[in-house]
Amino acid sequence: MKNKILLSPVLLRLRPSPRRVRAQSPHFLAKARVRVQATLLLLAIVIAGCRSQQEAKTPYDNPLPPGQPALRKITNPHEIPDFTMACFDLADLRVAIDNSLNYLRKPSSRQFFPLRFATQNQIIGGEITHTLAIDSLNAFAELLDSGLMGRQLNEAIQEKFDVYMSVGCDNKGTVLFTGYYTPIFDGSLSRTERFQYPLYKMPADLVKGPDGEILGRRGADGQLGPYPSRAGIENSGMLRGTELAWLGDPFEVYIAHVQGSAKVRQPDGQLITVGYAANNGYEYKSVSKELVKDGRIGSDQLSLSAMIDYFKQHKEFVDTYVRRNPRFVFFKREDGAPRGSLNEPVTAFRSIATDKSIFPRGCLTFISTILPQSRGGTVSNQFYSGFALDQDTGGAIRAAGRCDVYMGQGDTAGKLAGQTYQEGKLYYLFLKHGGHKRFFGEYNFRQ
Repeated sequence: MKNKILLSPVLLRLRPSPRRVRAQSPHFLAKARVRVQATLLLLAIVIAGCRSQQEAKTPYDNPLPPGQPALRKITNPHEIPDFTMACFDLADLRVAIDNSLNYLRKPSSRQFFPLRFATQNQIIGGEITHTLAIDSLNAFAELLDSGLMGRQLNEAIQEKFDVYMSVGCDNKGTVLFTGYYTPIFDGSLSRTERFQYPLYKMPADLVKGPDGEILGRRGADGQLGPYPSRAGIENSGMLRGTELAWLGDPFEVYIAHVQGSAKVRQPDGQLITVGYAANNGYEYKSVSKELVKDGRIGSDQLSLSAMIDYFKQHKEFVDTYVRRNPRFVFFKREDGAPRGSLNEPVTAFRSIATDKSIFPRGCLTFISTILPQSRGGTVSNQFYSGFALDQDTGGAIRAAGRCDVYMGQGDTAGKLAGQTYQEGKLYYLFLKHGGHKRFFGEYNFRQ
């Protein structure tokens, strides 16, 4: 979006009028084209440099001040986003809503509500309750089932729902959007000459709390202590005998750890899903940032794609760098589609991962940012606005300034995820008080 704002005025100044074009000689026009291309190249270099400096300086994982909610209710109508374009693209949204409703119907989901929100003047405005979360999803599902689209659906949403914005990393709503996906790797359930790098099951001595939080390692004396780091686990061989599956490349194992799930294509062609089971309790540390710090990749290459390309050419450095991330992930066999932290299926572009300690689980969101899109094998960045459900979390997704968008399964999804690194806005939608009866009464009357 920023690139468009910067480029458009320049392009307008450089674009000659039709009358002037007809009056110029071919030689003049050729020179003009060269000047335009040179100018655009210079602009691209400047923009890339600014983006690199911005990414290096912006603390997207800034924690919230004590007592400050992550969501702010928008009371100024002019600040509410226009949903019209998103209302033309509703594919798979109904399925994702049903997955969230299935989660919220479980009694265990009640413990994570209510969540507080703030008003425009920073005053605590109220609470988002479990009942409100369910009612909002049901009401939105009814809107989808009504057949409304485009402008009409936008108007119905504006009338029926309140909109809440993430305060972001700067209390102005700035959120960094990244992408994740489910990789598909060749592998085996048993070790072979080709497949020698394991994914491990959750060990018996790892203790989790009721919310899935990691409490530590249960010792022989029954006492809890910290679980070893990635380096400690790998150097000791302590997990030998708990292998779940074997892959053919050590960095593929690390990708599975970062993404939290994978599909493993066995030698007979059968695909199995391995999903997240637990971790060793350490905070995630970015390997790509370590590569940048050591000057091995540029600061404008903070992406999974850049890491994959680098380690394909420098396999001797894989162990050195992945062990700088002390977090280690354990897996379990799963049936069907990959699942998020709510233990519900995740849906491409309809599921996002956020910090579940501050955002409401399973709820309806609206994202506005720039995302890579694949058309005919070509990937390009385009403005994106769409509805999604908050159904997952991630080791690196902490605080109000981070959001991870699920891109799907396989290589194309991986390419998209690896190129996603853009600022944007994150909104949540909740039913207005009495909005369900008010809207549908008026809507039916109008029909």
